[in-house]
Amino acid sequence: MVKDLILAPKLNKDEVAILLKPYGFKDVDKADVNIQSIAQSVADDIDIRMRFAEILEDALSAFSDSPCPDQALNNFERFCKTTLSKSSLLSFLQDAPLTLRQSARIFGGSPFLSDILIRNPEYFYWVFGEKQLRQSKNKASYKKELGQAFRLLKNKNSHLDMLRIFKRKEILRIGVRDLLGEATVKETLRELSSLSDVLIERALWICEKGLRQKYGRPLIKDETKLLTENGFTVIALGKLGSLELNFSSDVDLLFVYASRLGLTSGVTHAGNNRPAQGLPDKNFEAQKDLSGQIENVEYFNRLSKEIASVLNDSSEQGYVYRVDLRLRPEGDAGPIALSLEAYRRYYDKRGEVWERLALLRARAVAGDCQLGQSFLMMASHFAYKRPFERQGLDAVKDCKEKIDKKVSLKGEMEINVKLGLGGIREIEFIIQSLQLYFGRNDISLRKIRTTDVLKRLTIKRHLSSKSESVLYEAYLFLRDLENKLQMVNDHQTYLLPSDPGEVRRFALRLGYTNSEAVSASDQLRDDYKSHTGKVHEIFLNLFYPQKKK
Repeated sequence: MVKDLILAPKLNKDEVAILLKPYGFKDVDKADVNIQSIAQSVADDIDIRMRFAEILEDALSAFSDSPCPDQALNNFERFCKTTLSKSSLLSFLQDAPLTLRQSARIFGGSPFLSDILIRNPEYFYWVFGEKQLRQSKNKASYKKELGQAFRLLKNKNSHLDMLRIFKRKEILRIGVRDLLGEATVKETLRELSSLSDVLIERALWICEKGLRQKYGRPLIKDETKLLTENGFTVIALGKLGSLELNFSSDVDLLFVYASRLGLTSGVTHAGNNRPAQGLPDKNFEAQKDLSGQIENVEYFNRLSKEIASVLNDSSEQGYVYRVDLRLRPEGDAGPIALSLEAYRRYYDKRGEVWERLALLRARAVAGDCQLGQSFLMMASHFAYKRPFERQGLDAVKDCKEKIDKKVSLKGEMEINVKLGLGGIREIEFIIQSLQLYFGRNDISLRKIRTTDVLKRLTIKRHLSSKSESVLYEAYLFLRDLENKLQMVNDHQTYLLPSDPGEVRRFALRLGYTNSEAVSASDQLRDDYKSHTGKVHEIFLNLFYPQKKK
């Protein structure tokens, strides 16, 4: 009996191997070591061995159904070592067989998510609870919860750590829902984006608070010559801009301030003879520390650098986001923040086609809402004011050919889900090019979500229903692949695995199952080839009409 692995101490290696063979372990000796470690009792928990024996068969079955049984058992054993009460955990899993199977899928499907649970075992009962598994969260929910978490925190370091802790906990919840099939691809992308919005907004709050304590508020004279606050906003581009952020994505940001003119207010300090509270004193004067005044340009550059640093920097609590600022004017060589007028001048005089494409997905995520709207109006004017005809299509085609050359040299054209043949980038180029082409005269096409634009293009008969179906299904399929690739180790990768064992595990992670007729791996390969082949055909028809068969 399987229980004998725990209850019969004199089993030899061959007997252990026979008992474990049906469960798909590659390293039987290691699996046995894991099992014995879990079953090990401590002085005040002498029933652990019996409790584990009772659920062992169900546990091994659950591990065997996970993408990687060896990994699932090993991570479960590591988790058992960190949990506060191994006996309580095993007793709970005995009464909750569904949670046992769900957790086995996470332990065998994602080392990254497993490590979060191992580091924070208190999250286990929370994340596998009915409410967390079933309920999707929106921006308002995240904002409320993060605000409550910040309530009792007093200093900057604790604020920064809370950003990282909050992100890690919610990424666990989103990843578990996704891996267990409790959330659709669109739900996962939306939740990841909403979480990012709230964390960036709070990072701005932290950085702004610190700088204002040193330099005061950035001020400028309005049209009536009165001093008013100089606005600042954070603009998201790319997948965050379109509310389609993936699991381990960089966030593409621009920093914008209203005007380069003006100075900060400086910091007001009390005079030496502060009066008693509530009592007026004509001799008391507030003194302004003029050394705290700096030019607004300097203030906003410092603010922008600090926001990027807060999001990028790692601590023992992890990091928030990798920030990519290369989409700003002049790229890495340009200032980290610019005034609204400077952005306008740059785009009017030097803006290129790829920047028109990038700004289609621009969205204000934090800061001054009115300034954010002003930037978006300017960006829309730049993107759509000029016709986008054959010359525009040729510019996109040239850009894709440069990408293809690099990807081809690496031998990745058939396995890169983002940049390869028929990949995510081709879908984006198709949709964004048609959006620019027809959106100049039709504002209903000026949406930011890829799937929303696709739907509007079809309604307006710029795309056939067949092409819409192909692109929509392929887009969600490839974005799902992208997320599942990246949630393994929280690594920004887009390459399908080549090792047969890794392909099998990846297919199982995606929800494919083996059948008598075809393996999970072959089903994945066939679907990938089908989706990317159809996308590439549409791409060729649009950008290389002379090659149309």
